[in-house]
Amino acid sequence: MDKRGRYREIVQRLIQEYAGYKPVNGQIESEAIIDRDQDHYEVMNVGWDGHRRVHGSVIHIDIQGEKVWIQHNGTNRLIADELVDAGITKEDIVLGFHPPELRRFSGFGEG
Repeated sequence: MDKRGRYREIVQRLIQEYAGYKPVNGQIESEAIIDRDQDHYEVMNVGWDGHRRVHGSVIHIDIQGEKVWIQHNGTNRLIADELVDAGITKEDIVLGFHPPELRRFSGFGEG
């Protein structure tokens, strides 16, 4: 299996794991959004918390070329470190939610 294929499997596994966690408040479901053709992967929360509608991305990861871009991490966990522990090199992880000029200080890839 090539690098991109390995990265897809790792990211998909992580997304499915996080989608398995049920939010503690309200009647909210977590959904895994997996688009292998375009390499977009997300965990979305959808539902109601009392009278408030909940609909939003919790995690958003894209694979662009041979880089894994963390576009959004709305959790309190270090998703990038979890990806490293799963086998993705730090250089191949880009923290897309940081401004480009600051990424070189992150210890991860610059994109």
